[in-house]
Amino acid sequence: MPAVIHLTDIDKTYDSAGPPALAKVNLTVHAGDAVAVMGPSGSGKSTLLNVIAGLDRPTGGTVEVAGVRLDTLSERGLARFRREHIGIIFQFFHLLDELTVRDNVLLPAQLTGARGAQARARAAQLLDALGIARYADAYPARLSGGQRQRVAIARALMNRPALLLADEPTGAIDAAAAAGVCDLLRELNADGQTLLLVTHDPAMAGGCARRTVTMRDGSARESGHAGAVVAS
Repeated sequence: MPAVIHLTDIDKTYDSAGPPALAKVNLTVHAGDAVAVMGPSGSGKSTLLNVIAGLDRPTGGTVEVAGVRLDTLSERGLARFRREHIGIIFQFFHLLDELTVRDNVLLPAQLTGARGAQARARAAQLLDALGIARYADAYPARLSGGQRQRVAIARALMNRPALLLADEPTGAIDAAAAAGVCDLLRELNADGQTLLLVTHDPAMAGGCARRTVTMRDGSARESGHAGAVVAS
């Protein structure tokens, strides 16, 4: 399978006098894979996700996602790439309270210039698949945490991204809703969606991912998949 993520010797430092946030991290994630990134606070896992998303630039090394070298793109190019190729699920949802559920889900398509019946049909399909179609005209503030996270997942999937990134997606919801989100992510991966999940929860990692990368002091170690390349 082709590589959706290919990181080579990634370094990231924020303060030249302090320790690196990332230190010579190498990672390959193939199409259809599901990888969980775990580690204590400050270990570098969120920095790693931000580098892969093009939200942060590495100090050294190369970042290739969906066949594109992100470290060579301009800020405008990175924004366009994210809109077209990456879906991001955030811990605290980041839904727009002034928009309905349907309009929140449609937003990524509108940002890429897609409008009309096709985009609305895609949004309706996602809301139905995620069990929240009846809330299409509601506003996020009227929904539970688990329902809002499902809206956020639908929004992340709107543009059929090559890569789905999830940053502590169950951290702001209760245990029952978290189990439902984990089931959804597992189903999406079973259907071929490539997934990279940042979590502190071993049960989440074990239930949603096929591989686990453990971060510590900016370095990465992997267990559970012999064919991958991850090194400190």
